[in-house]
Amino acid sequence: MMNESWYQEVSANERLTQGDIILDCPLVQWVSKPVDLKNDYKETLKSLIGVVRADVVVITQACDLEQNKVSNVTLCLHLPLEEYKNQWQEAMNSKGQSPTAKAWTRTCEDIKNGYLWNLSMLNEGTVGGLTITHRVVDFLDVYTLPRIFLESLLQGREQHRLRLLPPYREHLSQAFARFFMRVGLPTGITKIW
Repeated sequence: MMNESWYQEVSANERLTQGDIILDCPLVQWVSKPVDLKNDYKETLKSLIGVVRADVVVITQACDLEQNKVSNVTLCLHLPLEEYKNQWQEAMNSKGQSPTAKAWTRTCEDIKNGYLWNLSMLNEGTVGGLTITHRVVDFLDVYTLPRIFLESLLQGREQHRLRLLPPYREHLSQAFARFFMRVGLPTGITKIW
């Protein structure tokens, strides 16, 4: 019988891999503001850096991490479904639309089925002493951090973490790839047949 769990619990010393769930991760974020390009670029760039903390999932391929082919790790944000719902309701209200229960159900189904290209959903789960609620992964903002930084952060916390199991981590990776590979052509191919 196939294991129905989406996750496994791993220790803080376990090597980082694709599908690792990292909670409250510090991230470097670019501050969006106009800049004076006449100034020193080094100082201008420094002034645009901010630090935030967020829940992330490792997107970098497991084989690249296992074989030490990358020094930086690609990460995507994920939110608890209830937190995403609050943001969704605010967005609906700001557009003058009514955030009905039916519209919310349809949105959740669309995320689950992969119809909202920039979003994916992770199932809830409990493994050992760790529990995770349904999560919405957002591919719009992608982050990278040095692998050595992430692994030392996790070891320093001395806390177990959840890791997506195959095929769920590959399903997430496929959703990420679909988001980035989509191409909208301004003009279609002219039929001559």
